[in-house]
Amino acid sequence: MRSFGWIVLLALGLTAEGQSTQPTFAERLGFPKGSKVVILHVDDAGMSYDANLGAMRALTEGVASSVSVMMPCPWVPQFMNWLKENPKIDAGLHLTLTSEWKQYKWGPLSGYPSVPGLVDTSSGAMYASVPEVVQHAKPEEVGMEISAQILRARQMGWEPTHLDSHMGTLFAHPGFTMQYVQAGIRERIPVMVPGGHNTNLIEDDPSLAKRKAETDQLGTMLWNAGLPVLDDLHNKSYGWKIPAEALKSDKALAAYATKQYIQALEECKPGLTMMIMHCTQPTEVFEQISDSGPRRKADLFGMLSPQVKKYIRDNGIILTTWRELMERRKQLSK
Repeated sequence: MRSFGWIVLLALGLTAEGQSTQPTFAERLGFPKGSKVVILHVDDAGMSYDANLGAMRALTEGVASSVSVMMPCPWVPQFMNWLKENPKIDAGLHLTLTSEWKQYKWGPLSGYPSVPGLVDTSSGAMYASVPEVVQHAKPEEVGMEISAQILRARQMGWEPTHLDSHMGTLFAHPGFTMQYVQAGIRERIPVMVPGGHNTNLIEDDPSLAKRKAETDQLGTMLWNAGLPVLDDLHNKSYGWKIPAEALKSDKALAAYATKQYIQALEECKPGLTMMIMHCTQPTEVFEQISDSGPRRKADLFGMLSPQVKKYIRDNGIILTTWRELMERRKQLSK
């Protein structure tokens, strides 16, 4: 995740307003003071059959509390049908502007004539990397594609509980961020923006400390628009280096994942934290898509771990969803 840029804030007419002495956003939403409130969030549903299987298990058998769907991807219909059968699942949009795998691709829902800057003509799909999107796409094209992905969800009979960003692309350019937050405000859909103390986020990327005033102001803007705001984002699991010993068996991988997720929960500070993961149940096909199968499988094992569930219960950690957050925010506006 990269800087939001002053252009986002100036264009919206905001003034500096630090939040260090204010209550956390969790407290403002009515959660007990000093409590750790966590969204255990699964990215990449709809990306593949394997991703769908992992997300479904993490949400129904494990402790995961939320998920987001990559609407341009091939396996979205299966996951949408499952959501209709499980309407209480908290499911948002994993707004997708990249297609990162070499052998497995998807394009923008808006189509090349409408958003040429989002299409790598060598593949006919979206660009593989975030820098390429920043180089070629216009903010207006990004806004058009965001709207197309929201529209597809609604056409399929589903109202997303929130919006977030695949590979952080929407935070890589201030104009993209503008389109993202404006879409959330316009459509009355909560937007994943860490606008609070951002402790884990800054530990993960210390350069973000220099932009703290901006994230504070962006959080204030979204809150004032009637949307809930995160205090922090824990986005570390995809970078965990799995030791060779943990790869010898599923049992060893599950033990490793349990230890890692307990440590991750310990790292969460009081306030509202979204913890991102990519729970996947890899089949023999997934290795043809990506070599990230073991890492994603570890995320699934972490969510299925009885010890992780016990740690959450014993330490008074409150699990929540974007749906609950929006309901609490609406009550405050009455």
